[in-house]
Amino acid sequence: MKRVLCVSLIFAFTLIAKAQDPLPVVVSGKIERVENFSSKYITSRNIDVWVPDGYAESKNYAVLYMHDGQMLFDPENSWNKQAWNVDDVATELFLSNTIKEFIVVGIWNGGETRHSDYFPQRPFESLSKTEKDTITAQLQKVSIPLSGIFSPQSDHYLKFIVEELKPYIDQKYSVYTNRENTYVAGSSMGGLISMYAMCEYPEVFGGAACLSTHWVGTFTLENNPVPDAFLNYLKNHLPDPKEHKMYFDCGDETLDRLYPDIQKKANQLMIEKGYNESNWMTKFFPGEDHSEAAWNKRLHIPLEFLFEK
Repeated sequence: MKRVLCVSLIFAFTLIAKAQDPLPVVVSGKIERVENFSSKYITSRNIDVWVPDGYAESKNYAVLYMHDGQMLFDPENSWNKQAWNVDDVATELFLSNTIKEFIVVGIWNGGETRHSDYFPQRPFESLSKTEKDTITAQLQKVSIPLSGIFSPQSDHYLKFIVEELKPYIDQKYSVYTNRENTYVAGSSMGGLISMYAMCEYPEVFGGAACLSTHWVGTFTLENNPVPDAFLNYLKNHLPDPKEHKMYFDCGDETLDRLYPDIQKKANQLMIEKGYNESNWMTKFFPGEDHSEAAWNKRLHIPLEFLFEK
C-alpha cells in the first residue's frame, strides 16, 4: 500500500506539468502567466505570477519564488483537487498588517524532469559510483522517469531562476531586488531545492521555507546514502545566520513518516552553525500527511516568519 502511494504521487507530479491548464482562479489578487518561459538551462515551463489586491507600481514588493507552481493557487486545476491557496493565506496576513507585502512567482515543475531539477546536485556528486547506482535503482523501482543513470540537473535549475527568471521579474514588476526581500519556498523535493538554493546563492536569497523536506531523496530509508549526503552538505554550506532565515517542518503520515528523525539531525546542525529563534524555525506536526491540504494549513507560519515587518 505504501509503495502504491509513492508511485501514485510520482505519476501525478509527472502529469501535472503536461496539462494545458487554464489560468488559476484566485479569490484575491491577480495571476499573470508567462507561457513556456524559455531557458538555455532547463526545459521551458509556465510561470504564474501572483500580485496582491492593490498592487501598485508606486511601491515595491518583496518576492517569493515557489516551486511546483501548478499546485499553488487553484485546487480545481490541480491533479488532486488540492492547492496551497497561497493567495488566500497571504491576503489574510496582509490584512492583519503583520507582514510585508510580496508577490509570488510560481514556477511550474518540469513533469518528467521534476526529480532531477529539484535533487541537490553537489551532495549527489559527492557520492561514490556504487552509491549513485543505488540511488538510480531505488528511483527506478518507484518508476521515476529516468533515461539511464540518474543525473540531477538542479544546478542548471537554479541558474535558470537566478540568471534568467529573476532578472525578468525584477524588470517587469515593482519589486525589491535585494537579498533581504527575495525568498524561496517549496515542499517535498521543492523543500530540498529551496534549501539548496539558499546555500548555493546566499547573496540572492535571504530566506527559505522548506516544508516536508524530502531528505530521503529516493523513497526508502534502507541502504540509502542520500540523507547523510544532504546533511553533510548542509553542515558545510549553510549561509551566515546573521543574514539569512531558514524554516523547516514535517508531519509523520504518508511520505512525511520518513522525515522526523532526519529533520532532528538537521535541527542539531542548525544549532551548531549558530542559528537561533531569530533566524531559524523548525516545526513538527504529528498526524499531518504529505499533501497540499496539509501545507496550506500551516503556510501562514513560514510566511509570518520570513516576511515579518
